[in-house]
Amino acid sequence: MSKQAAAQRTVEAVWRIESARLIAALARVTGDVGLAEDLAQDALVAALEQWPDGGVPDNPAAWLTAVARRRYVDTVRRAVTFERKAAELDVQTRLDTKTEDPMDEIEFDPHVTDDVLKLIFTACHPVLSRDGRVALTLKLVGGLSTEQVARAFLVPTPTMAARITRAKKALADAHVGFEVPVGPELANRLGSVLEVVYLIFNEGYAATSGESWYQAELCDEAMRLGRMLSALAPEEPEAHGLVALMEIQASRIPARIGPDGAPVTLLEQNRVRWNRMLITHGFAALAKARAAARDRSAGQPGPYSLQAELAACHARAATAADTDWRRIVGLYETLGGLNPSPVIELNRAVAVAMADSVNGPAQALAIVDSVADDPALRGYHLLPAVRGDLLARLGRADQARREFERAAALTANDSERAHLLRRAAAANAE
Repeated sequence: MSKQAAAQRTVEAVWRIESARLIAALARVTGDVGLAEDLAQDALVAALEQWPDGGVPDNPAAWLTAVARRRYVDTVRRAVTFERKAAELDVQTRLDTKTEDPMDEIEFDPHVTDDVLKLIFTACHPVLSRDGRVALTLKLVGGLSTEQVARAFLVPTPTMAARITRAKKALADAHVGFEVPVGPELANRLGSVLEVVYLIFNEGYAATSGESWYQAELCDEAMRLGRMLSALAPEEPEAHGLVALMEIQASRIPARIGPDGAPVTLLEQNRVRWNRMLITHGFAALAKARAAARDRSAGQPGPYSLQAELAACHARAATAADTDWRRIVGLYETLGGLNPSPVIELNRAVAVAMADSVNGPAQALAIVDSVADDPALRGYHLLPAVRGDLLARLGRADQARREFERAAALTANDSERAHLLRRAAAANAE
């Protein structure tokens, strides 16, 4: 590997690790997330230019911070007289001082974890659209380039760049403070943060479009963000619950694709291939969620913790037949009571069918048909997919085939479409 290529890889690795802390510290000083990112990007460009020839500094993160700080001084000097800004920041420096860097006297908040938490809450502010929150979180907190975010969501880079620019402008126009909310607003904003992280994970775990059934990189990024959030807010049960849910689900990824590249459903997966280390980590996070809920007297678990309990039921079972399906039905009932949703009912129907091999499929079909007309499921390919599976189990092959074909027509994911068409062909052959 050439010296230039090695230095570039080092820059990229340092950026992924340090960018959130750097941008957060700059945002605290500047009060402007957009400007903070621009300053951090300037430091990144300087590293790409200087490190290949000058060598990687002993403390790369400190080097990036120092460059970004100097860029900020230059920005301030261009925008207003330096004396005025120095007074604002309580920096006793004179313009004619040649030997001292005025920013040496400006200390960034030593509690960098607080700054990163503020950055996460800012990037996930409800004033932004859902797409804007996801894009900005991956860009600012995840350290991904605009091109990487665009590739992950299969949109052109200019489209993603415009989305990120709109999100930063919306934050500026709304005068969103760089802070962690308190009181009731904290609970509301935390929900937005957790939703964004889980949206990123879900897009990785079950890609809505493209050729691959999943994108492991997005799953990894969501888990990294979730672990960061749970470390920054250890008293929040749902932060730990989300980490548990993602890690237990991600443990199945090695078994989700067969040797021929075709998707393998949960019931058919070789569980020996599940990642036991992720399962262990997920169980530990779930234990933290339970403990945090007890400490706060939170009572009933939140939706992410409940979904983690569901995932844990599957992880504990050596085979699909060993799964405690009745407990899963009960957990879905609890989850549905907490957060009524036709999608939850659809999942409950699958569990009902598994819990009772004799009467379950017919009972499950009745549940599915009861929510089939819900507007939230319009165009949702898993509705006919589940219905097709239940009809096949009831021996109604022709109807099952039509449902699988309808599901295939609705999905935008090439791999899943091929899988559903194979199911349709199998039903037709029966």
